[in-house]
Amino acid sequence: MAHWPTVRRTERADTIVRRQQRRAALASLVMAVMMTVTATACGTALQDLGPLPPRFSGPPLPADTVVSEMTSALAAEGVTVTRQPSDALGRCSERLSGRHAPDTVDSALKSAFARARSEYGWQAGPDLGSGTLTLTKGNWTVLASFPAPEPAQGIQAMVVMSLTCLDAGGSTTSPTPTATPGT
Repeated sequence: MAHWPTVRRTERADTIVRRQQRRAALASLVMAVMMTVTATACGTALQDLGPLPPRFSGPPLPADTVVSEMTSALAAEGVTVTRQPSDALGRCSERLSGRHAPDTVDSALKSAFARARSEYGWQAGPDLGSGTLTLTKGNWTVLASFPAPEPAQGIQAMVVMSLTCLDAGGSTTSPTPTATPGT
């Protein structure tokens, strides 16, 4: 009789192990079915719809044109800026900077952006918050932030405008192809 409790414990352990194996097999089957259903349902969403439309319409604008338009719009409002050289080769960006009277700089920037929209066809850009102005035209985006509310006594407010294009096609710094002798 001493043998009988050992057999019962072994049978019970086997039963428990078999139940766990059945649960694991059932869970694996359910996961396989769910993966198949998911793959089938998402298969149509992943079909190739062709190339994306261009991010801008019309020909790319040259950097010189963009800088000229924005400089003129700012100058008409009394803000004088100078063009800063681009730091990165192959990168399509420009920077304009200057100084203006701190008490009128915000209104001058707003008026210059309104002038760029009305006279040069710029469009309002994405809303980046109350302290930032943005414009878009063709492949270019212009961004200007309002200067600090109170600069140091006797110092004019710094005006910085970033001009960035979507592709290097509008940059004036693109390399010019050179002819090789004998061709």
